[in-house]
Amino acid sequence: MNPLADWLFVVLWLVGVLGTFIPILPATLIILGAALLHELLVGFSELSRGVWIGLVGLTALVFLVDNLAGLLGARRYGASRAGVWGAFFGGLLGIFILPPLGLFVMPFVGAWVGEVVAGRPMEAALQAAWGTVVGMFAGMLGKFLIHVAMGILVLRAIF
Repeated sequence: MNPLADWLFVVLWLVGVLGTFIPILPATLIILGAALLHELLVGFSELSRGVWIGLVGLTALVFLVDNLAGLLGARRYGASRAGVWGAFFGGLLGIFILPPLGLFVMPFVGAWVGEVVAGRPMEAALQAAWGTVVGMFAGMLGKFLIHVAMGILVLRAIF
């Protein structure tokens, strides 16, 4: 047991969990890096192979949730391929336009623009854009819960 390594993990894990809500931060990688740093500091003596397998599995689940939630939300509310692509490009633009607010607003705007350009009626375009936002927030909630689970997995092993 190394208190410095243990508490360093806790601090970095909390940064990762909070980073879940800031899309440009690689929250999952911060949490994995925190676990790896912890193990480097304690000589790879506290986290078992099973914990590492769990962390890798949860990491894969984060990427699955992240990619599917927005798509499923968009599809559930009737978004076309143009709306999904619009939301994607809007999200990329949101990194540069009014960050961090742009990261939440621009996917909606991008989906709406994509739907309008594709010839969808205004009401259908707004509904599809709303679906992308719902999906994005559902994905964020899913990632938050998985990030908490990742931390608990490590914390159970080190404390």
